[in-house]
Order: sequence, then C-alpha cells, then structure tokens
Amino acid sequence: MLIKSDSIAGISYVLTSAKNGEILEKTPTDRIMKFKFGIGELLPKFEENIIGLGEGDRFDFVISSEDAYGPVDPYAIFDIPIDTFEVDGQVDHEMLQSGNQIPMTDNQGNKHLGLITHVMDKAVTMNFNHPLAGVDLRFTGEVIEIIEQ
Repeated sequence: MLIKSDSIAGISYVLTSAKNGEILEKTPTDRIMKFKFGIGELLPKFEENIIGLGEGDRFDFVISSEDAYGPVDPYAIFDIPIDTFEVDGQVDHEMLQSGNQIPMTDNQGNKHLGLITHVMDKAVTMNFNHPLAGVDLRFTGEVIEIIEQ
C-alpha cells in the first residue's frame, strides 16, 4: 500500500535545519506522528515528498524556507510600548523576558504569538514571524504504517 491523497500515514522523522543540522523536532519511534494527506494541513512540499511512499520506505529531503514557512519578514519584528503590557497599572517584568512567547491580539481581533527578543525601558521588541521562518528544513525518517480511508 502506498500513501496517496486521503491516506493516513504514521511517520517517524527527524526535522533539522538544513544549514547547521540543529535538531528542531524529533518523533520518538514509540509515538509516531500520524498525518492525513490531501486535505491541506501539511506543507505542500512535505506532501509531495511523501506521497507515493510505502510502509518501510525511508526518506530524506530538504524544503527551502520559501516553500516552508517563508522568509523572515522584517515588518513582523517591531517595538511595542511597555505600557501595552500593563494590567491594573502594573507591568509583570518577569513575563517580559527575552525568549518568552506571549499571545497578543491585534486591532482587528486576530491572535498572534510573539517572541520577545529585546526589553528596553519603554518598549519591548517582539518578533511575530513563524519560529521556522527563514529556515531550510531537512526531513529524514521512515513511513511506519499506512491506513486507508
């Protein structure tokens, strides 16, 4: 049986940065990831590289950042006044630490997850890019099982 549109496939994989080999995600062999193909939930280039494989087939491919989560958008990194984070007139300075992710809502009510990259006296620099923006992704792994629908 081969993976096709509407198949559910159990896959074990390691996701690394194609540039430096840093491990970004790894599925334990005893807890494989199951994906449904052909419904638009996966990166299109990921599906293209996996469709047609069978149980036991191994894979090793790279998806460029442009075909994954896009390049880093410099307009998605900006300073937000520190008083934006006030609750009852107080700022929680423990929350406002570089490396923390904070859910935010824009003026239209859309929710975004921002990464604090720098804290200043009167503003906080936040990055609203996807964490894998600008990263070429390398997937290596194996198709463990295929479930027909």
